[in-house]
Amino acid sequence: MKKITVRQLTTAAMAGAAYAVLAIFGSVFGITYGPVQCRFSEALCVLPFLFPETAWGLGVGCLIANILSPYGLLDIIVGSLTTLIAAHLTAGCRSRYLAPLPPVILNGLLVGGIIAFQQVGFGPAFALTYLLNALSVAAGEAVACYGLGLLLLRGLEKKRPI
Repeated sequence: MKKITVRQLTTAAMAGAAYAVLAIFGSVFGITYGPVQCRFSEALCVLPFLFPETAWGLGVGCLIANILSPYGLLDIIVGSLTTLIAAHLTAGCRSRYLAPLPPVILNGLLVGGIIAFQQVGFGPAFALTYLLNALSVAAGEAVACYGLGLLLLRGLEKKRPI
């Protein structure tokens, strides 16, 4: 088992706290939860590309933010696990430009499904509702992860100690 340093634990905790604060701050503007969402905090989901230890912190930060979700227990569990899994996949990416892809795809597919289910259940309208929500959530993720996240990575790569 790999030992975790105090520095790594602190980095993970700071990433989680920043995620939670940014997501809750975004809810003031109504862009954190719902079919049209662009969480500023999702830009942090690229951090595991440079700092793999932040994956767990991001998962916990998302869990804290999702406690306020109007989609209830389903979003608390599935939404938080989605962020955790996407963060771990991001840690394994070989290219900075691919690092934002796991959060965009997974959130579109899974969070889009949660929202569609909450809106119409598994009735005849589910397929179309799911498609629209998946695309909407993925678009918001792309703005956060590719727009803000890549800027964050670029800045951190310049400052990262060797």
